Amino acid sequence: MRINLGQKLLAAVMLMAGCVLSVNADDVTAFNLIKEGNKHVGDEVKDKVVQIRSEKSTGSLTPSVWYVVYHDEDATMKAVEVKFEGGKKASVKRPARILELAGRSSEELDRKKMNVDSDKAQATATGDSTLSSVKLKATQFWLEHGDSAPVWKVRLWAAKSDNPNKDVDIGEIYVSADDGKITRRNLHLERVN
Repeated sequence: MRINLGQKLLAAVMLMAGCVLSVNADDVTAFNLIKEGNKHVGDEVKDKVVQIRSEKSTGSLTPSVWYVVYHDEDATMKAVEVKFEGGKKASVKRPARILELAGRSSEELDRKKMNVDSDKAQATATGDSTLSSVKLKATQFWLEHGDSAPVWKVRLWAAKSDNPNKDVDIGEIYVSADDGKITRRNLHLERVN
């Protein structure tokens, strides 16, 4: 079977397009999603982030579904949320954040102290030496108010020792978004047994 030059060119173009798409999906970080989310909210809301969170990752340690929540004074619950799937906007809505109105969760995060993005927080949390005895399977993130700066809460799942295809929640590691240091560990490594 002979492949002509046109078929080879088409195959090369499709391969290059696939590589570009995968690079873009792999480069998705929470702070990049703030910039992308700014395109889908009003001017008075841009950069007024009160929370960033993800869903549990599937198939890798990096989540593909993220939510960026902005403070919106005109919204009933003072928030507008942009959902992203694979780095692309999936929806924009005004969520019911009733409990968040009572605490600091409705206040803007200090952008000057947001220096460590989700990819760096992931590397810090998953690279922690206390996790050397487990095989990590999934993560989930929240960027929230900390004592003096925003903090990443990284929930971790690891493979069960008796069934590596099954994962179990082993707790959280908290990473400062200001300086990238681990501020707290709430781990339950015994759950893998």
